[in-house]
Amino acid sequence: MSDDASHRSSTPGTRQSGGFAAQLSQRVRSKLADAVTHLTSGGGPKLDYSSPPGDPGLFGPDAVCWKVHADFTSMMAGGISALMLQTLHPLALAGVWDHSAFRTDILGRLRRTATFIAGTTYGSRRDALALIERVKQIHLGVTGTAPDGRPYRANDPTLLTWVHVAEVSSFLAAHLRYVNPGLPIAAQDQYFAETARIAGMLGATDVPRSRAAVDAWLLAMQPELEVSDRTREVVRILMHALPPSPAMRPAGLLMLNAGVDLLPDWAQRMLGFDTFSGMRRMMVRPGMRAVAPVMRWALTNGVSKRARRRVAAGTHHDD
Repeated sequence: MSDDASHRSSTPGTRQSGGFAAQLSQRVRSKLADAVTHLTSGGGPKLDYSSPPGDPGLFGPDAVCWKVHADFTSMMAGGISALMLQTLHPLALAGVWDHSAFRTDILGRLRRTATFIAGTTYGSRRDALALIERVKQIHLGVTGTAPDGRPYRANDPTLLTWVHVAEVSSFLAAHLRYVNPGLPIAAQDQYFAETARIAGMLGATDVPRSRAAVDAWLLAMQPELEVSDRTREVVRILMHALPPSPAMRPAGLLMLNAGVDLLPDWAQRMLGFDTFSGMRRMMVRPGMRAVAPVMRWALTNGVSKRARRRVAAGTHHDD
């Protein structure tokens, strides 16, 4: 049999095999993408990140926050870490305790945070501003009295700054650990300056706008933080909140522990997570680095990619 004949006779089988592999690959990718979408969507208004063409939103694709917020795996771990950190402030926790359905829908809180971060980062200017106004209106109704007798309100500028700093410091910590450890300090400063804009629009004041300022602010806040029975209950519920999709549960458990591992050492000690921190570190960090490429492979049409295409569409002109 000639080489040419051999090639012709093997082509159908090769094509069939290649076609099956491609179909299987697409099916796996689709299932993973659906699972990720289910985990991060349903937390507020549905946004169209593909229009209007040319709209850069509040920041535009050259912003550092567009890079930091683009990776699903690190952002989920960062969001979990931020929620745990936020529970250490008794007044912020009181608002969650009294006005949130966290006992039955802790994942819903993460979804709502994910929607707000994605929308204000990548959404059109109109959608981003609408999200900010929506959150401000919700905050008006979140008032009450903490167990120690102090009044609280969600639109208190200091509490808004606490929630903001807990989030962005956790997101950047996750990015540095799992995406780009070499991100220059100048870019980190730019990230905090960019995201401070959103906090200010929500009503926060004296928002730290650099890496050094954020570190100093967290240090200054530590005397006001505490661990209560309420703190432990929210953290317990969060640590048992696995995704409903069986396909995502191993990754979900990994991300929960990655969130713990991202906490500052002092926060891990306060929450009692320091006992097994070394073992957790050895298991979680390699696991996250193995899972992240799979998630990136699955998310072929993620929010950041749609937003980049939207902005680019405005630069194409017919001759």
